[in-house]
Amino acid sequence: MNFITVFLIAVGLAMDAFAVSVSTGMSCCDFNWRHNLKMSLLFGIFQCAMPIAGFFGATHFRSYIENFDHWIAFALLLLIGGKMLWEAVIPHGEKELLENAPACPVEPGTAAVPDLSSISAGRKGLMASDLLTARRLLVLAVATSIDALAVGVSMAFLQVDIWWPSVLIGLVAFAFSYAGGIIGRRIGPVLGKVAEIAGGLILIGIGVKILLDHIYFS
Repeated sequence: MNFITVFLIAVGLAMDAFAVSVSTGMSCCDFNWRHNLKMSLLFGIFQCAMPIAGFFGATHFRSYIENFDHWIAFALLLLIGGKMLWEAVIPHGEKELLENAPACPVEPGTAAVPDLSSISAGRKGLMASDLLTARRLLVLAVATSIDALAVGVSMAFLQVDIWWPSVLIGLVAFAFSYAGGIIGRRIGPVLGKVAEIAGGLILIGIGVKILLDHIYFS
């Protein structure tokens, strides 16, 4: 795999984390750069580790499926991309959470909770202590990186190097997650849905490219 292909895979995988970060930035009343950094680092680390886990798990049975490994890679990317497209058109838990959330406070901020005075009276959400718990962040990190595990499996079938793609996937996930937190704080959830659709289409397109390359150009 060349750099452009891996980068596009990384972008596609990062869209789940990006969408979750947009939603989190929107749903958290006192969301700041420290919360964003903590969340984005966790997402990036899991996105980096999951392909490695999938890759070495798949190498144990790769020799049995070498004749049709490209079909497996295609099917995995198709399923991942299709899953992202499906999730983009059904309600998210974060949306329901926001709809049932109380109004954000508007009193002047404190050292622990800065800039609350800038929050509009009509905004709804939860405080970081309630929304960004360690358990919830861990669950979100695993959920947004499961697709990367499947990509690691497909890379094992294609017999490509796993280390630098995994690092790139993690870095892109971190960057997109951090950007998503900022955008969610300022804009809202619409862009997150668009990102999921774009990510799904990217991964499906790459899966088709891998299949065609093996059928017609190998």
